[in-house]
Amino acid sequence: QDYYGKELQKSEDLKTNACVTSARPLPKAVRDALEHVHEEVVARYYGCGLVIPECLLSCRILDLGCGSGRDCYVLSQLVGEQGHVTGIDMTEGQVEVAKKHIAYHMNKFGYRKPNVEFLHGYMEKLGDAGLADESYDIVISNCVINLTPDKKAVLQEAFRVLKPGGEMYFSDVYASQHLSETIRKHRVLWGECLAGALYWRDLYSITEEVGFSPPCLVTASPITIGDKELEGIIRDCRFVSATFRLFKVPGGSRAGPGQVIYNGGIMGHERELVFDANFTFKEGEVVDVDAEMAAILQSSRFAEEFLIRAGASATAVQGNCC
Repeated sequence: QDYYGKELQKSEDLKTNACVTSARPLPKAVRDALEHVHEEVVARYYGCGLVIPECLLSCRILDLGCGSGRDCYVLSQLVGEQGHVTGIDMTEGQVEVAKKHIAYHMNKFGYRKPNVEFLHGYMEKLGDAGLADESYDIVISNCVINLTPDKKAVLQEAFRVLKPGGEMYFSDVYASQHLSETIRKHRVLWGECLAGALYWRDLYSITEEVGFSPPCLVTASPITIGDKELEGIIRDCRFVSATFRLFKVPGGSRAGPGQVIYNGGIMGHERELVFDANFTFKEGEVVDVDAEMAAILQSSRFAEEFLIRAGASATAVQGNCC
């Protein structure tokens, strides 16, 4: 908390690019929304990657580790006045910055009442903050799960508060191997999101235990370290900033592979929806999907955006790929 609340005063103080990496360009709607966010909120934000998924209108979204609230205020515009965004963070100073600018943003967006709230609390214990079972359509997280030692508890809580068919869409830092004690206890590496990085294979086993569908990799970018001392400590370990999407697929939804046709109805993605690293859906085009992807599309908020047919050819891409 001291590292993010006191030592880091702005994003330029970071010693690596772990918290400023984005693997693909921002959609126009997101760029436009960012322009309306207060400059102090943007300056005090330390997330990585892009955690703004598609098809958001009227959704209820929870941001784990919301920091100063940048992503919450972007999402506030994208879900619309009928949607709602909750941000929760363990650092009181960051939450104070986020809360301070609620009235500014609601006035900027032309909303009659706030559609955002910010809570001081812990993502491993969302119940303590009063967050109920099956109360959110989407959970997002931007480079903060690495900061908790109990990553399984975070994913369990996210799974609990998601509605059936809900999605967890999150960026974080992953390591090429299990980390040494020296790395895990290094203060600066911890604050820079590296010391708590999960070995990427462990993500797959944890999500399976919790009950999520297999992780869908969206984007990934290597992390560079511009500090000789830190390079000497991490040695041959490599780190990557990656965005994944997980779905809470109801048990009875898993049938078999199928064919899907995207109807082009998602704002900003009318011609093409890049769902993850394996699946890109073009408007009107028939795409063979595996059983997992068929279940995801059928049970989630994307169901109304696709025509889904049972049965597919043997060439359907298998989505479980890192």
